[in-house]
Amino acid sequence: MPNMEIKAKIEKVKNFGRIQKARVKEFKVKHVLSKLREKGWGHRRLVWLLLTLVLFYQGWTLLDIVKLLLLLALTLFIALPFIFKFTPWLQRNMVFLPFIKVPGYINFEDPESEGLPGSRNFYLESDPGVKLGVWQILPANIMGSIKNQSEEWFIDQLSDERPVILYLHGNSNNRAGPHRAELYHLLRSLNYHVITFDYRSYGDSSQIAPNETGVVADSKAVYDWVRSKVGNSTLLVWGHSLGSAVSSHLVADLCLEGNRPHGLVLESPFNNIYDEVRNHPLCWVWSKMPYFDWFFTKSLEENDLGFVSDQRISVIDVPIVFMPRMMQWSPSC
Repeated sequence: MPNMEIKAKIEKVKNFGRIQKARVKEFKVKHVLSKLREKGWGHRRLVWLLLTLVLFYQGWTLLDIVKLLLLLALTLFIALPFIFKFTPWLQRNMVFLPFIKVPGYINFEDPESEGLPGSRNFYLESDPGVKLGVWQILPANIMGSIKNQSEEWFIDQLSDERPVILYLHGNSNNRAGPHRAELYHLLRSLNYHVITFDYRSYGDSSQIAPNETGVVADSKAVYDWVRSKVGNSTLLVWGHSLGSAVSSHLVADLCLEGNRPHGLVLESPFNNIYDEVRNHPLCWVWSKMPYFDWFFTKSLEENDLGFVSDQRISVIDVPIVFMPRMMQWSPSC
């Protein structure tokens, strides 16, 4: 009889695994056409009209003004959209902004020199040949115990049943960004552990071109390491701005695999990359042009940059906290 019960339990576990794998296969992200949320109209016409009037009063002839406006129109509405669509390198850099590094020099190997005492730097491997720089930041109430402590001691602290935050930052800069450091200080003052890292192409991580698959794989590698160390401690995934899209993708996959964290925090999130691009201030000039999605948003999906948090969230079955962009310590991505 006991053997029958054991066999039944084993079969139940196998069936659960098959169901989870089936769910993973069934979930397919669909292309999302971007939605225009702009209320006003006529602003573009007003800009063209003002430019025409300025040139006219500067002594330009009507023919010269027409030639200039045609040249501008061809450049803005034909040349630049085609360049964007057929240049994946440009798309990756516009989405991730890894080239923005402020301040310019960071001593990643010594987080204490960057104003984070009670912290350590280490490295993990994501995909083969992809190195990720990681910081472990201790809670405030055990910072005084770190003198001459080993790496093993730091790792043991993660299982002390204080909450552990895995922080996924947004685009531009790196894990040492000033507004990110402010958040680390806030979380540690609440006696939370913080694990923060740089995706590929950021900070001192491998300088490899990023895409959605790559940064999610990086996040999964760090998550698996943290998960193996926390024991019974509460583990939360926290994503900010672009990191909210990465964390939504990560946690959706984890939930489907049955390897879920205890919760997800989305700070300054956006619905999907399509809405974000359509409504971004930099796209104001093009947002109403015909075939906008063909030029700008569908190409992002084709080049593995199609973040769709609003779809991923449909399979996340852990508590989610949404934090709008209103916190003083999170002024940018």
